[in-house]
Amino acid sequence: MRSHTAGPPPPLTVSRKELLINGSDVQFRKLVHDLFGFLARHEAIRSGHAKIIGLMGIEYTILISIAHLASLAPVNIKAVATHLHVSATFVTRMIKKLEQIGFVKKTASPEDKRSVHLTLTSRGMRALTHLAPHQRRVNDIEFGTLSAREFTVLVGLTERLVTSSERALELQQQLRKDGRKSRRPDGRSTG
Repeated sequence: MRSHTAGPPPPLTVSRKELLINGSDVQFRKLVHDLFGFLARHEAIRSGHAKIIGLMGIEYTILISIAHLASLAPVNIKAVATHLHVSATFVTRMIKKLEQIGFVKKTASPEDKRSVHLTLTSRGMRALTHLAPHQRRVNDIEFGTLSAREFTVLVGLTERLVTSSERALELQQQLRKDGRKSRRPDGRSTG
């Protein structure tokens, strides 16, 4: 039987000391992979919620976002896009679908005729009301390991991670663009 010896460690994927433990990024990689696992399962749960009311995952997310935002103040496309960290153009396309199936209604804003307010139709609200008991049971299990304090901390941490991930994505796109500029077609560096 052949003995297996450990290979050399892969290059570090972070350099901030706060993210390294004893000079290693093993815990950071565990976090990233656990987040991937959680988000994949959460997406499956979201799709399952949506399916119950005959929608796709993102359509359901927009529908429930409108319901929650509209309970606080008049809501428009820009507010939904900002809330979900997506483009207004994308939200507009999804709203058209939700309008076509009778779940969402657009009305002209009394303050600005170029803007529209979004509300759920009675059919849209019935769909969410039908879903809610199932949704509560599943969400209570999914997030059931968190204490009230941990939940509050997680909300704040997630908000900060969304902001920093937006900045990281911008940097990655810029680095990719800069990398294309600094390479010749044969792959060799110009500098």
